[in-house]
Amino acid sequence: MQAQGPVRSGVPEIDGSSAIPSDATDLVCEVRGVTKSFGAVAAVDDVSVAVERGSLTCLIGPNGAGKSTLLGCISGLLRVDAGSVLVAGAEVTGWTAHRRAAAGLGTVFQTSRPLEHLDVLGNAMVGCHTWTRAGMVEAMFRPPWQRREERRIEEQAYDALELVGLADKAATSAGSLPVGQLRLLAVARALAQRPRVLLLDEPAAGLRGAEKTRLGDTLLALKERGLTQILVEHDMGFVGSLAERVVVLDRGRVIADGTPAEVRSNEHVVEAYLGSATL
Repeated sequence: MQAQGPVRSGVPEIDGSSAIPSDATDLVCEVRGVTKSFGAVAAVDDVSVAVERGSLTCLIGPNGAGKSTLLGCISGLLRVDAGSVLVAGAEVTGWTAHRRAAAGLGTVFQTSRPLEHLDVLGNAMVGCHTWTRAGMVEAMFRPPWQRREERRIEEQAYDALELVGLADKAATSAGSLPVGQLRLLAVARALAQRPRVLLLDEPAAGLRGAEKTRLGDTLLALKERGLTQILVEHDMGFVGSLAERVVVLDRGRVIADGTPAEVRSNEHVVEAYLGSATL
């Protein structure tokens, strides 16, 4: 793994792989006419969405609307049937999920289990795509450059933990964390990659009170730092406090795209969500 520049205390650098030029375009993520079907059902049906650099865009919709499927198409976990996906102007449709992650797409999954045999810092270090398990004897013979790289990776992971408020838990067993802190750890692990785009699939699901507030504060802090985020959510109240743009999906298609206020008053959204407590 090549060095990615100096680490600033408490705030991991946000950049991406040199495979995609960082200044290629202001549209950091584009979905063009993407379709993904499962059997006869089109979970995502000819969807096009363009996301600007530094923005926080929320995808909302009822269960089965295609939100998580669309996120999977962007991350590379799902292969599209038609259409294309671009990151900073580069065509990545045929790339594997691992290659997209290395190029700057960080993903926080809806269900994320920690590696319980590692502490919190070790789990965050996994996001750096490097883990050294050498023993004491092997450590004595590692070249200086490798030891420096290991220290840099540890600092990078610690900075990500500090950003989400888990630095004081670095030495804690990851398996002992409550659900809210596990969600924050998943965010830290993705941040340790230093992504240019962070994809989050319902990170606030099941969170209440202080845990949800802490997550919201973390996402807003990342937004202020210029990190582009695409967030799948159900809770419109939570979405409205974070995003300046909301894309509404229903039955695999985009039915509205605008500010939270515009989406709330859109007749198609009202019709699709009639009787729903999420709005």
